[in-house]
Amino acid sequence: MRSQDPSRRLSRRLWTLFALALCLVTGTVALAQTVPQLSGRPSPMQNTGADPLPRWIVDDIQKMRNYPDQPPVIPHSIEGYQLSVNTNRCMSCHRRELTEGSGAPMISVTHYMNREGQMLADVSPRRYFCTACHVPQADTRPLVDNTFKDMSELGFKPAGSGQ
Repeated sequence: MRSQDPSRRLSRRLWTLFALALCLVTGTVALAQTVPQLSGRPSPMQNTGADPLPRWIVDDIQKMRNYPDQPPVIPHSIEGYQLSVNTNRCMSCHRRELTEGSGAPMISVTHYMNREGQMLADVSPRRYFCTACHVPQADTRPLVDNTFKDMSELGFKPAGSGQ
């Protein structure tokens, strides 16, 4: 009986597994080649000039936030600011005690809380490095188009505003 031959069954299984592996590899390569490139040079081995540095937006105008609890963006240049374990130049204007003289907005009271929600006398160590959340803005072209629409643009009215 030919159908009972174990070596033939094993051979058929190996060919099936080989064909399946070949399909997976070629399919993965084909998909990887269709992903749009977001940044970088088209040919990594080619020597080309660097893009010009972006122009920082330094108008000192507070930007509207795009979603609740978004960290505010930095509306001024921070070029040359020292931000280390020992020094934080941001605190020379934004610390609670210094905002009256500097005119800068005070950092949030949440920055004076530890993980358990207890208030501290100084900025919490986990909130000390400002640029972990807050970033300056540059005048550049976005990498991908933004199609975000705010709830107000979708026709939803705030609660209690009447219909």
